[in-house]
Amino acid sequence: MSGQLSGRMGAHRKGIIILTYVLAALELTCLFMQFSFLPYLSRTLGLDSVNFGYLQTIFGTLQLLGGPVFGRFADQYGARAALSLSFVAASALYLLLAASCSPALPGVFLLFASRLPSALMHTLTAAQMVITDLTAPAERPAALGRLGLCFGVGMIFGSLLGGTLSTTYGIQCPAIVAFVVTFLGAILSFTCIPVTTKDTSVQSAHQGGSDAGVFDLKAITRLLLLPRVLPVFLVKVISGLPAGLFLVMFSIISMDFFQLEAAEAGYLMSFIGILQMVIQGLVIGRLSTRFPEEALLQSSVLVYAVVGLGMALMSNVLHFCLLVPGLVFSLCTLNVVTDSMLTKAVSASDTGTMLGLSASVHPLTRTVGPTLGGLMYRSYGVSIFGHVQLMVNLLVLLVLWRKPLSQKKDKVR
Repeated sequence: MSGQLSGRMGAHRKGIIILTYVLAALELTCLFMQFSFLPYLSRTLGLDSVNFGYLQTIFGTLQLLGGPVFGRFADQYGARAALSLSFVAASALYLLLAASCSPALPGVFLLFASRLPSALMHTLTAAQMVITDLTAPAERPAALGRLGLCFGVGMIFGSLLGGTLSTTYGIQCPAIVAFVVTFLGAILSFTCIPVTTKDTSVQSAHQGGSDAGVFDLKAITRLLLLPRVLPVFLVKVISGLPAGLFLVMFSIISMDFFQLEAAEAGYLMSFIGILQMVIQGLVIGRLSTRFPEEALLQSSVLVYAVVGLGMALMSNVLHFCLLVPGLVFSLCTLNVVTDSMLTKAVSASDTGTMLGLSASVHPLTRTVGPTLGGLMYRSYGVSIFGHVQLMVNLLVLLVLWRKPLSQKKDKVR
């Protein structure tokens, strides 16, 4: 009898995880649809590259500020509320984006207003929280790595759909499709995801043991300053920043340096998405069972440095395509391994907040990226991204070799 009950609970848990992967794939597809046509929409509305940079900076800043707060909200109110809130915010963003395409409305104002809901758009963070809560620590790197399949699906189909729909049916079409899909995602989240995915004992202890609210910055900062958290977090930020600056500027680089049309840029993004699906969904899970997380972290930093050298020397899109596998491997491995290490470094009741802090790294890059990356690109060209990536990651690798993170024995009780 107990075996049947355990089997039913396991099947139910597996069903929730699969649904979470599907919801993450849907949201990421819509996100990459937006990325693929947003530069062309901004040009249609008369924005130059500087104003487009401001648009991206606003998006990154709001996500940066909202990430830790969203994570704490997820810890306190559960997975269903977090996923539903994220999809509702996404629906509002795409509705405003669709309205900005209308000639009868103030397009530029609505385009900038569409960035506001992005503060609460953290579907991937909520999905990571669900998976973290429903998997054992030993299974966590592989389970989180499978989110790479969702990311790859979103990148492939989102990039292709964004370019195809905007070319065939007008630039407003992708925004309308994204609004419909994210609204359906909100309904699925509210009706199919449990109120909380944490164990009952963990949830009760969390709710009863602290009066801190969602916006309590002390509770958020306390986690970041833990001895086993801060070094990993700094490696995640510093090592990935140069590549992040390049990727933030990639839409501009594709048009100016690689001389790609919208459809061609979509094909290139799809190629990157396929590689990400394979590496993060299949390769990292197997590597995590054979090698310690510290070794995988060091290997990702080393490959980042090698790719940086190649980027400093590349002169056309073919050279970049040859570097993409190494770039994607480093990006995926760094993100998955650091997320796994960070969630293991905190108590089960704080995993959502920790994932929110971790997720703020990418918005941080998108915040400083358009301005800093634009200045670097305009002053020194594409090669500067490779030079910086090489030097930064060699320094990080040297620090990791001299003082491994595994020497830090402090643990959250």
